[in-house]
Amino acid sequence: ALALKWAVLAVAIWVTAAIVSGIDVHGGVGTYLLVAVVFATVNTLLGSILRLLSFPVIVVTLGVFSLVISAFMLVVTDWLMDTFDVDGFGSAFIGAIVIAIVTLILDIVLPTSKEKSRR
Repeated sequence: ALALKWAVLAVAIWVTAAIVSGIDVHGGVGTYLLVAVVFATVNTLLGSILRLLSFPVIVVTLGVFSLVISAFMLVVTDWLMDTFDVDGFGSAFIGAIVIAIVTLILDIVLPTSKEKSRR
């Protein structure tokens, strides 16, 4: 299940790099998977803390501030990896939106282990 989530995130990052100018991944499939794992780890550790601390702001902005945090997580991932480049916060914000949309679509389309256990 975790590997599938990383694969979905890798596809979302691939789509994002393909359509958002200012976000680039230098490498092949393995690099996309590595970027997905690093981004997921950063998002889980740092993103969770930031979302908890900024919960009132997220509520007031009806969740939009959560995209700002995701954009920041993309920038942090860029800082940690030589093979992943984000050219500024604007590109990161648009990238966060694209990743959220692609991930949502893939989560709807692909069956998860929870759905299999319900059948």
